[in-house]
Amino acid sequence: MKQFLLIALCATSTLAMAPQVAEAAAIKRACLASDRTAATRARCSCIQQVANQALTRSDQKTVAKWFKDPHQAQVLKMSQTERDDALWDRYRNFGQLAQAVCN
Repeated sequence: MKQFLLIALCATSTLAMAPQVAEAAAIKRACLASDRTAATRARCSCIQQVANQALTRSDQKTVAKWFKDPHQAQVLKMSQTERDDALWDRYRNFGQLAQAVCN
C-alpha cells in the first residue's frame, strides 16, 4: 500500500503542482512554525506536496490553523454536518498518505 501511495504521488507532474505551491503553502508554513522537533524543512515540504494532492486550497487553510489550535480539529471531527464529515475524511486520507510518504 505504501509503495502504491508513493508511486501515485510521484506520478503527478511537479510542473502541474508549481502554480498551486507558489500560490499557497499554508501547510508548510504552519508546519515550520510549529514547535515540533520533527518539523524539518524537508519533512514540511513533503507534507505540503502531499497536501497539494489530497486537499483543496480551502482545506489546506483550515488544516494549517490546526497546527496552532489542535482543538479545532476535534471540534470539526465531532461535528455532524456532511461538509465537516467530508473534510475530516479528506484530512484522514491526507494524514495517512503524508505518513506513508514523508517518514
